[in-house]
Amino acid sequence: MYELVLKNGTIIDVKERKLIKGDLAVSKGKIAGIGSFSGEQEVDCSGKYLCPGFIDAHVHIESSMATPLEFARAVMPHGTTTVIADPHELVNVKGNEAMKYILDATENIPLSVYVMMPSSIPATPFETNGADFTAEDMKQWKDHERVLGLGEVMCYPAVLAGDPEIFDKLRLCQGMVIDGHAPGLTGKDLETYVKAGVMTDHECTSYEEAEEKCHAGMKILVREGSAARNAGDIIPGLLGKPEDISNYMFCTDDKHLDTIANEGHISYNVKRSIQLGMNPVDAVAMATYHAASAYGLDQIGVLKKGKDADIVVLDSLEDVSVDQVYRKGRRVGAAMFEMEAAPVEESMLHTVVLSDVSADKIQVKASGKVPVIGMVSGQIVTEFLREEVPSENGLFVPNEEYSKLCVFERHRGTGNAKAAPLKGYGITGGAIATSVAHDSHNIIAAGDNDEDILVAVKMMEKMQGGYVLVSDGEVKGTLPLPVAGLLSMESSEEIQKNIDDMLKKAWDMGISKEIDPFITLSFMALPVIPELRLTDQGLVDVTNFQFI
Repeated sequence: MYELVLKNGTIIDVKERKLIKGDLAVSKGKIAGIGSFSGEQEVDCSGKYLCPGFIDAHVHIESSMATPLEFARAVMPHGTTTVIADPHELVNVKGNEAMKYILDATENIPLSVYVMMPSSIPATPFETNGADFTAEDMKQWKDHERVLGLGEVMCYPAVLAGDPEIFDKLRLCQGMVIDGHAPGLTGKDLETYVKAGVMTDHECTSYEEAEEKCHAGMKILVREGSAARNAGDIIPGLLGKPEDISNYMFCTDDKHLDTIANEGHISYNVKRSIQLGMNPVDAVAMATYHAASAYGLDQIGVLKKGKDADIVVLDSLEDVSVDQVYRKGRRVGAAMFEMEAAPVEESMLHTVVLSDVSADKIQVKASGKVPVIGMVSGQIVTEFLREEVPSENGLFVPNEEYSKLCVFERHRGTGNAKAAPLKGYGITGGAIATSVAHDSHNIIAAGDNDEDILVAVKMMEKMQGGYVLVSDGEVKGTLPLPVAGLLSMESSEEIQKNIDDMLKKAWDMGISKEIDPFITLSFMALPVIPELRLTDQGLVDVTNFQFI
């Protein structure tokens, strides 16, 4: 007699692409067999579907703003049992200390967390980050049992140029998985990038881009996050090329707690793909078997004898409605998370160091047509615009159409601060600031007046990172993120409650409800996504990889 038997279910064989009626037996955390069994505990799954636990093939846990334990509490009820985490955000702030933190904090939590070593710290030479993370640093982590390889190689221009620093990292990780990040890369440059050892990409925004990268030898991660949503652009094209589906899988990349609560996690990628016309079994395979195969995770991804009993029970296959989740045969529930989160080193709690925050540093000359960052609805890409903006005495003055975007360096006390017009954000009557500013995580702020922007930025230092809303010189809302200026130490429920309150207040300040005010703002300093970004050192033309 087995410990657990899930009775009378429809088992999804993601490897053979077929459905099997029967029982699934579990013993000692492993799948003991598929057939007809009796168990000490029997769960009737009549009318339900059983599939492997979902795998997020690329995620920055930091984007949830929760500690790994609280992140697990948020995603596991939606069927995610394994994630492949790239702690790029934390490591940009605190280097080896952050790498140690993420491995320690994920050691004994219910969610299975594998880790990629961040490759691009900082991602470009156009910004100031908090710490270095070299090939020499990586050596101490390379052989850790949960370290799978090299995180997304965002500095693809450095790869194309043969930069020795990135090639030291690529050589170190030969034989491991090497993740990519190369939006829009094509032709011979793409071939060079792949020949350097890069194996995946999650930045495709069209099927044509995904197809070219797939045929160049890359595995494609179809992303559905909070800000970047690409399934609608990729899946319809993929349906006409069923022979390529085995090279595709799912990721979230960056997904906030509120989005997870409202729509699910990897379960949403599956549901969205089915809505777009994909065969449900293929969609489930992308969320499980394909990811496990790509990352060499042999014990998960399929419901076969001897594999880990990571199981999702679905009420409906088409709607991907999750009824029950099992992790190594143990049902996921509140009791599973009754443990203390890993302790945080004191140095990880003091990472915001500002110098000389003043209005004169964020003035923008406005003579004729000037560079403007144009937001693109539903995407994290931006447009490089040149437009005449409102001005007084030759200086840009924000209004409803053009907000003032500012970045203040917060790691090394350099006093760097830059500003630029931002079109499409729409904030009026105040300012928003955050220490979540991909990927170097300086302080980024946007507002319609300098006074509120400066109040918000100074509040950042007082609370050592987080989110701030300011109007008429008064702080109207805060979400402290004291762990490296990126993570809260509160429960996921408390974080979500605070975020909901902050979102309502932000939307009341004129920002469209089609925009997540915080996530969108956090990407405006990311100088590896086209076309125009602002860092603490200035405006960056990402397409030509140079300052303006």
